[in-house]
Amino acid sequence: MTRLFTVLVGLLVSAPAFAETLDGADTAWILTSTALVLFMTIPGLSMFYGGLVRSKNVLSVLMQCFTITCIVSIVWFVIGYSLAFSDGGSANAFVGGLGNFMLGAITEESLSGTIPESAFALFQMTFAIITPALIVGGFAERIRFSAMVLFSIGWLLLVYAPICHWVWGGGWLSDLGVMDFAGGIVVHITAGVAALVAAVVLGNRRGFPEQAMPPHNMPLTIMGAGMLWVGWFGFNGGSALASNGDAAMAMLATHLSAAAGAFTWMCAEWIRFGKPSALGAVTGMVAGLGTITPASGYVGPGGALVIGLAAGCVCFVATNYLKRTLRIDDSLDVFPVHGVGGILGTLLTAVFASNALGVFSGQEELNILSQLGTQAVGVIAAVVYTAIATFIIFKITDVLVGNRVEDDEELEGLDLVSHNERGYDL
Repeated sequence: MTRLFTVLVGLLVSAPAFAETLDGADTAWILTSTALVLFMTIPGLSMFYGGLVRSKNVLSVLMQCFTITCIVSIVWFVIGYSLAFSDGGSANAFVGGLGNFMLGAITEESLSGTIPESAFALFQMTFAIITPALIVGGFAERIRFSAMVLFSIGWLLLVYAPICHWVWGGGWLSDLGVMDFAGGIVVHITAGVAALVAAVVLGNRRGFPEQAMPPHNMPLTIMGAGMLWVGWFGFNGGSALASNGDAAMAMLATHLSAAAGAFTWMCAEWIRFGKPSALGAVTGMVAGLGTITPASGYVGPGGALVIGLAAGCVCFVATNYLKRTLRIDDSLDVFPVHGVGGILGTLLTAVFASNALGVFSGQEELNILSQLGTQAVGVIAAVVYTAIATFIIFKITDVLVGNRVEDDEELEGLDLVSHNERGYDL
């Protein structure tokens, strides 16, 4: 009898402790979010980008996104996760160590907060996948496939993993108090700046800007855009790492900002060019999504609406300025949409996360000016480091394999040149 009483008491004491450590609802939500974020890259981003290029290059873009998914998954497993999220000892402020090499420290019982660490590592893997995949839009239709592969591996290890560690892995920006809920700095600023460097280093496509290069398949792009919109609920909502109010508010903010960004871009085109376009609508949607990403878990719906409106206006102006004035061939507008959007959203996080703005308030008590300065430090650090490191990586790949295809190969199209296949055989 005494033994039975002891067992019952032990169960009563241990059950609450287990509930506080492993949460089934949180785990289920993160597993779902992981699938949604992977869905953003393949097929979402692949179709979005594939429709935007010319028909002779559609397979090359699809292949690049698919290949990046494969190689980044392997590199993240071997060393990327460890560099981003493990303790680096004396170098911990800059990059993690090798304590989780090949995920060796993760077991079925390992936890990260209230979820299995294996789920957390997999969720973060999908972020590591989509970030270099975004850069594809900066060098589309002119890069060698081998250069793309080498660049993606080097960039993941030398740019993405360290900056991810700075912000989310306990590095120096985290200690400084930078707020980046779902990747304004880690994903969008880094990808946008890298795409701009890529466009400058590789040079413009033959015929740009004199020759028109319209999207070859807008229905494909719109379908991909819809997948991105849905997948972004996992991207931002999943970053709460729990099935709770933060996740729900992040999803609400995400949706409102996307809608506002799309509608604002349409209106801007309507005013300037006389007609709104489907391309403008989906581009504005992506701008709204990228801009709300760093703020999504910190701001309320009113702030999210303003951020979306600002994204539609600012990113529209940035896109036209980059292509029409500077004549830089960032082929699929990665920098003006993701880079500028990420910078704008990271800075506006400091404004709308404050609870001092009434209906436009977020959930945090903070000093707007002080936090704005902190956010600016994070932006500047990410921009400068990414630009320098990306430039160096491209110079190395150029020496090793050559970055750009030959002129006659570019004219023929990368589908045949790189893969000996056609996207369409009618």
